Amino acid sequence: MPTPLLALHGVWKRFGVVEVLKDIELEIHAGQVLALLGDNGAGKSTLVKVISGVAPADRGALEWEGRPVQIRRPHDARDLGIATVFQDLALCGNLDVVGNLFLGREIRRFGLLDEVEMERRSRQLLERLTRGIRDLRGPVVSLSSGQRQTVAIARSLLGDPRVLLLDEPTAALGFEQTTEVLDLVDRLRDQGVGVLLISHNLGDVKALADRAAVLRLGRNNGFFDVNTASQEAIISSITGATENGPRRTAHHEAR
Repeated sequence: MPTPLLALHGVWKRFGVVEVLKDIELEIHAGQVLALLGDNGAGKSTLVKVISGVAPADRGALEWEGRPVQIRRPHDARDLGIATVFQDLALCGNLDVVGNLFLGREIRRFGLLDEVEMERRSRQLLERLTRGIRDLRGPVVSLSSGQRQTVAIARSLLGDPRVLLLDEPTAALGFEQTTEVLDLVDRLRDQGVGVLLISHNLGDVKALADRAAVLRLGRNNGFFDVNTASQEAIISSITGATENGPRRTAHHEAR
């Protein structure tokens, strides 16, 4: 396989006396969706926090396009080209779409907010992602759950990231809204973005992901080609019926 955008080797993370991640291996490739699977408490969200710089790794090596890098804070991840949409979305419901997209990175001209330019860029970005949001000046609280998820993803794309981390983006959505978000992720893959998708919905994973990595009790417990692996094999890895152990790395999948 080609050199991954991001690779993790032997990553450990401890909170107090609890080892949450143990000897983790992971690869995220350009133009692919990697599903990160596992039961509650498997370490999925912690791994996202490690990659995004929110909770940096205690041990292990990270590589960006084959070269060693340090991600010790969110700013480091953003500078590399890594964006994250956490499960809570962190949107301001009373602000409009434009205000949410540019919150903390407002465009100014002659010392004043350049509302015209921010709206132009917002419309340009959203048209690239979806046709479902027409009113950019209505409060975000008035949007559907799926539309709010799209706004959160769009905000993460303002810096043209190369890797996008999505923590349960469809967990609270209905069927139509889930389809809209999955279509959006599919378009991002086609644009060359590497996507890490945390999901409990194996139907979504089989429909969208290229590969899947399973965590169990903070360790790697399987890597799968989603197009060829059976759902039963993936479920067995999640539940522990199949124990692949911590030494199996992402390279096994390509063999």
